[in-house]
Amino acid sequence: METIEIKVDYSAAGLSDEGCAPTLDCYTNTYNDEMGKRKRRAVLICPGGGYDYCSEREAEPVALRFLGAGINSFVLRYSCVKKKFPTAALECAAAIRHIRANADKYDIDPDKIVVAGFSAGGHLAGTLANFWDSELLTKPLGCSKEDIKVNGSMLCYPVLTSDPKYTHEGSIVNLLGEEGSDKLRELVSLENRVHSGTPPTFLWHCSDDGCVPVENSLFYMSALSRNHIPFESHIYEYGGHGLALCDATTATWEGHYQPVAAEWAKLAIDWILRLK
Repeated sequence: METIEIKVDYSAAGLSDEGCAPTLDCYTNTYNDEMGKRKRRAVLICPGGGYDYCSEREAEPVALRFLGAGINSFVLRYSCVKKKFPTAALECAAAIRHIRANADKYDIDPDKIVVAGFSAGGHLAGTLANFWDSELLTKPLGCSKEDIKVNGSMLCYPVLTSDPKYTHEGSIVNLLGEEGSDKLRELVSLENRVHSGTPPTFLWHCSDDGCVPVENSLFYMSALSRNHIPFESHIYEYGGHGLALCDATTATWEGHYQPVAAEWAKLAIDWILRLK
């Protein structure tokens, strides 16, 4: 594993760089003559944490699970704690640009890069999935939309709506600040941002999630359907929030052991491996 610094010119977007130090942990299968080049698929993982911190439970353990399935994995530790939108989104886009630009080095297919996120990290992943072709990101980064395009998104118990009745309010406040306008709040309500360029999507959620209501995924799935975007979804009867891998790998209390929901990782790996 190597860790690199992600470089962003925040001033180009009218943002401050104070406290911003995003890094990318790169977990890749080592090349050898016996195996040869594989052009593997890649996943960029955005841990959750309410846009307040990056959860360790949703970082390296997830990367290693996917790496073991032959999917080269990257973990973005993005800037949090009231860093104004689109700070984290620019960092996420810059990470995708780096991965794609180094596709040969990492032995990946540049057209098979998935962005994944958990909880608030799901909002970040969903933001890139819907804004990759927007000047909101391309102009400050000085890149083309093809540089930061994602070929799929994997959203795990994600924060997606900003509707006060259904959102995780702490995540939205950390993203926009206390003074966030209604217009900006509507902009980051991702069920309203789905369009023809949104990539195929994998979602999973628990119906009893008391932190990020399942409506976040249901509203988004409906938007994907209306826009004819292929998606696979799994809504589990129970399990709550923040399950990560749902087993001993990431569990910190008995509620994190959810053998039914634990199937999500295998299902997501299968989905990535057959992604066209």
